[in-house]
Amino acid sequence: MRVIVALALAAIAALAIWLWGMGGADDLSRWAANGQRDVQNAMAGLLRRLRGGDPAALGGLMAVCFAYGFFHAAGPGHGKLLIGGYGLGRRVPLLRLSGLAVASSIAQALTAIAMVYTGVLLLDLTRTQMVDTAERVLAPASFAMVALVGLWLMLRGARRFRAGPGVGHHGHDHHHDHDHEAECGCGHAHGPTPEQAVEVRSLRDAAVLIGAVAIRPCTGALFLLILTWQMEIRMAGILGALVMGLGTASVTVAVAILSVVLREGTLMQLGGGARSLRALSMIEIAAGAVVALVAGQLALSTL
Repeated sequence: MRVIVALALAAIAALAIWLWGMGGADDLSRWAANGQRDVQNAMAGLLRRLRGGDPAALGGLMAVCFAYGFFHAAGPGHGKLLIGGYGLGRRVPLLRLSGLAVASSIAQALTAIAMVYTGVLLLDLTRTQMVDTAERVLAPASFAMVALVGLWLMLRGARRFRAGPGVGHHGHDHHHDHDHEAECGCGHAHGPTPEQAVEVRSLRDAAVLIGAVAIRPCTGALFLLILTWQMEIRMAGILGALVMGLGTASVTVAVAILSVVLREGTLMQLGGGARSLRALSMIEIAAGAVVALVAGQLALSTL
């Protein structure tokens, strides 16, 4: 059991060391930025063709928008950090976490649409003003919200670790735990009680996760929406922004899958009992710490 827990904690630590100590964040950022630049050049040509009346350009534009969303999410960012950290730190079914990943990406695109059309129609903002608002105000706010979620995971894990195996029972018996297993539908025997294996049960929990990602719109989506507004091909811009969200979701869903596989694999190896619950608390603390530290660093970089 100790070997499994050590490997899980080592994986989280290795990620943090690669991102900070070995320049991994910079390498990933450069690769993603180069990809976004190439995609932007292709997007400009397709927009000109679409404006000129070429209907075939719309399909190409959607493909390019999806690619832009992928490269946008592939670089260091808050969306996959939050989804991955939350999937490691708390027990969330794969489909539910994947749904949250897709919902947060689509909500981010909707934020961009709302911001551009509100800025253009009601506030008469320029492109520079909207992008400046997104980068100087909304980005730090988003990173701060993600950091708070990380701190919450840390505190929750620490509280459970200090309280020991008796925490969270509140009179629930084994029959209730069995019901949880049936509802989960993953087919594996679960050691933790429903309280230790807490899921995203309420709309409030989901809203916090989605809101922390969605509050910062994608800069590429802002540019696309503003350009298509000026070129009077506005529906193409709206569709493109939503497809960018799907491109972003392709990365965050992959991160969600990896986090759930790692956590569930650890649970299968550990089984039940007090020692396993303490070990899972340690994983929750480590995952929360990575989320809080990385998000805090990103927030400081925007100031």
